[in-house]
Amino acid sequence: QVQLVESGGGLVQAGGSLRLSCVASGSIFYIRDMGWYRQAPGKPRELVASISNGGSTNYADSVKGRFTISRANAKNTVSLQMNGLKPEDTAVYYCNLNSGISRTYDYWGQGTQVTVSS
Repeated sequence: QVQLVESGGGLVQAGGSLRLSCVASGSIFYIRDMGWYRQAPGKPRELVASISNGGSTNYADSVKGRFTISRANAKNTVSLQMNGLKPEDTAVYYCNLNSGISRTYDYWGQGTQVTVSS
């Protein structure tokens, strides 16, 4: 059983910063990518940022230059530093973990709300 526990969401004014963290625990075999997705009301879930086990990163165009993803492999944690937040960043943010070799598995956190006021 794999669990992802997120923390760090909240309410912030436009231009402010938040840091999201996610800790993975349980029987995890060969973690590949870890990342953050978000879902705003009435919209599909979208990738915000991801990081491979080798440290390669990928960002949505809308957050490039503002958000930074990092990872601590030894602690099975992934963090998302969000600066210059905008009202359009308001969403539920979900931690994601992809693991496995010949067959891969996706795990999700319960989500944490980020609200940016104008």
